[in-house]
Amino acid sequence: MKLNIALCSPNKNAYSETFIQAHKRLLKGTIFYYYDGELPSKLENGLVINSRKKRLLDLFKGHLNLNRFSLPEQALLTSFKKNKIDVVLAEYGTTAMKLLPVCEELELPIIVHFHGFDASRTDLLLQNDHYKKLFDYAKFIVIVSKKMETDLLNMGCPSQKLIYNVYGPGEEFFEVQPQFSKPQFIFAGRFVDKKAPHYLILSFLEVVKSFPDAILIMAGDGVLKESCENLVEYYELEKNIIFPGVVDASMLRKYFIESLAYVQHSVTAKDGDSEGTPVVILEAGAAGLPVISTRHAGIPDVVIDEETGYLVEEEDIRGMSERMLKLLRNPGRAKILGKNARERISSNFRLERHINKLNSLVNKSLEQ
Repeated sequence: MKLNIALCSPNKNAYSETFIQAHKRLLKGTIFYYYDGELPSKLENGLVINSRKKRLLDLFKGHLNLNRFSLPEQALLTSFKKNKIDVVLAEYGTTAMKLLPVCEELELPIIVHFHGFDASRTDLLLQNDHYKKLFDYAKFIVIVSKKMETDLLNMGCPSQKLIYNVYGPGEEFFEVQPQFSKPQFIFAGRFVDKKAPHYLILSFLEVVKSFPDAILIMAGDGVLKESCENLVEYYELEKNIIFPGVVDASMLRKYFIESLAYVQHSVTAKDGDSEGTPVVILEAGAAGLPVISTRHAGIPDVVIDEETGYLVEEEDIRGMSERMLKLLRNPGRAKILGKNARERISSNFRLERHINKLNSLVNKSLEQ
């Protein structure tokens, strides 16, 4: 029997959320994609489930129970009923918390997929009472790092509900053949505190002192981008550090071909925000690039220091510089590490494995 799955996400097409697009594209069943806010207000194909006109119409018809549910909750209740939803997959714990009253009312099983900030940001944990009600009701809690597993266990999540299921890169990344011929490094992601792009720039400043022709591509966008551009201008690194903006998967693969390594200086932000397991690190490894990054969140679950790349402590600016210099002095070493990285990603982190596990959880959630 083909299941009706409500896939619920706060954003529709955020460029940094390729994992959600993979879920929408590859999960078995009929996918009803709800988005726009932690309590989604839209259904894909342009249908607004919580418009003012629709609320007034439902109120007139007596469909709304305003004593028990808010108007947005009632709109979602009505839509879930209409589409005969069998199971809900909530992207992010914060989304799941908003969906909880609706799922309880309809007795719908919910699978919660945590991704990073939702399991770490202090204000969200307090606001959601550390997800206690969610842990009680949810069928499964999907996590993407060992650190996240420890954190949620400490919050009281039952161990039998926790499912470790890291993402996987698109198959096209395994076809990339890096040349290791240019003194170039690549970073791609949001310019936000937890990715600490400013630390990466300071690390690269030291690299350029020894290799004046070295290049760092910093692809992406975010609140810190302008500050990073100003920092590059201050240190007169405009010829060495390039900001191409947001790039698609095809352009990212092109940069992978040209680069010696993928670099990212992830840290825990002051508000507690941290990574899950960055998909781009999986993509870089699949492409045969070594990764230079930090011992942060799920990154050490993927990157093996001195075997598939290099890891340094958070905020170790000098250490990251030294690892980049190692590869500039010995590009052959980058090739060996990259080969190991591709083998590790292929053996442990294929996208097919990730999707198969989610499909299995969807089916199991209806058996219990």
